[in-house]
Amino acid sequence: MEDEEAEAVLKAVGRQIKMWREAAGLKQGELGARIKYSEEMVSSVERGRRSPKPDFLDAADEVLCAGGKLSAMKEDVEKARYPKNVRDLAKLEAEAVELGAYAALHIHDLLQTAEYAQALYAMRRPAYTEEEIERLVSARMARKSVFERVPRALITFVQEEATLRRPIGGRLVLRQQLERLLEMSKLRHVAIQVMPTDCEDHAGMMGSIQMLKLRNGKTLGHTEGQLYSRVISDPREAQVMEMRYGMIRAQALAPRESLAFIEKVLELET
Repeated sequence: MEDEEAEAVLKAVGRQIKMWREAAGLKQGELGARIKYSEEMVSSVERGRRSPKPDFLDAADEVLCAGGKLSAMKEDVEKARYPKNVRDLAKLEAEAVELGAYAALHIHDLLQTAEYAQALYAMRRPAYTEEEIERLVSARMARKSVFERVPRALITFVQEEATLRRPIGGRLVLRQQLERLLEMSKLRHVAIQVMPTDCEDHAGMMGSIQMLKLRNGKTLGHTEGQLYSRVISDPREAQVMEMRYGMIRAQALAPRESLAFIEKVLELET
C-alpha cells in the first residue's frame, strides 16, 4: 500500500466483507464462485491487500444480502485506490475559490480527456501495468468535479502552443482533446489561454505551475517533477509563483484570441 490512510480504508472494507460472508455461512471460494471472482481475489480483498472493484462490491452485497451496506463503500474504496498525492491535490482543488495553471509539456490534467490521459500514462517508463494505468486515469478524471461544484471557482489555464500540436495518443486522440478544450473554454467560469511558441518574453521557462486560492484566503502553489509532486505553502514562495503566473497570463494570448488559435489548430488536424 502507498499510505496508511488508504490501507486503513481497504482493511476496514475487507473486514466488513468477511463478516457478511461468514454470517452467510460461505467460504471464500464459494463467495468467489457466486460473484465470479477467484478465491485468491476474495482472500486478498478481505485482508485489505487488493482494492475491490465496484462490481465486486455490488455482487457481494447482493449475494450476502447486505442491504446496500457493501455497495455503499464504493466511493470510499475508489478514493483509496488513488495515489496519495492525487488525493491531497484533489482536496485542495475542492477548497479553491480560484485555480490557475500553466502547462508546458502536455494538456493540463484537469482538461484532459480519458483517452489523452491514458496515452500519457501508457508511455511512462518504467512501464505501468494496465491496472495501474486504469487507477491513475480514474483518479485524474475524478478531479474534474472542480468544474461542477457550486459556488463555481474561477479557473484559468495557460497552455503552451506545443501542447496543442503534440499528437499524444495519435491524431484522433489529439482532435478529441482539442475539441474538449474548445468545449471547456466556453464555460463562463473557465478561461483558457495559449502561450505562442514565438513569444520572446516568457515568465514560465522554469516549467509548469499551479496556483490555488483557498476559501480561507490562503494561497498555495503546486509543482511536479520527474519523481515528485510538491505543494508550496510558504507564503513567500507562493507569492513568487503567483507573480510568475500573473506574468505568464499577461504574456499569453487573450482568451478570445486563444479560442480562435485552438480552432485553427483543430482545422489543421481534420
